[in-house]
Amino acid sequence: MRRRDGVVRAVEPTARKVGQESISDVVMLAPADVGRSSLGARATLVQFSTAFCQPCRATRATLSHVAESLDGVEHVEIDAESNLELVRRLDVRRTPTTLVVDPAGRVVGRATGVPRPDDVRAALPN
Repeated sequence: MRRRDGVVRAVEPTARKVGQESISDVVMLAPADVGRSSLGARATLVQFSTAFCQPCRATRATLSHVAESLDGVEHVEIDAESNLELVRRLDVRRTPTTLVVDPAGRVVGRATGVPRPDDVRAALPN
């Protein structure tokens, strides 16, 4: 677990069979899901946190710094305890969890734990 902590992994759509058809499940987020009127022009960094989570504070600082240093990148922090429906839908199992969301709302990256700034930058869509 420690080796994977904070590593931003690409999120690939999962394929499943329904009857005779193969359907691709793409995880999507609407701006309203994260309390915004629009998503970032390049990406939105969505952080799930809880009130007494010490690593969440470090993650907030990292993601805020990345978002402030790059054009078109937004950072949104969501309280996991107050948004249980969204937490369940996105299969958030621990905090902090960070999702990298492209402008269309597709989740393209995911990290649990405190990500490194360079890993976050590398996971951003062009």
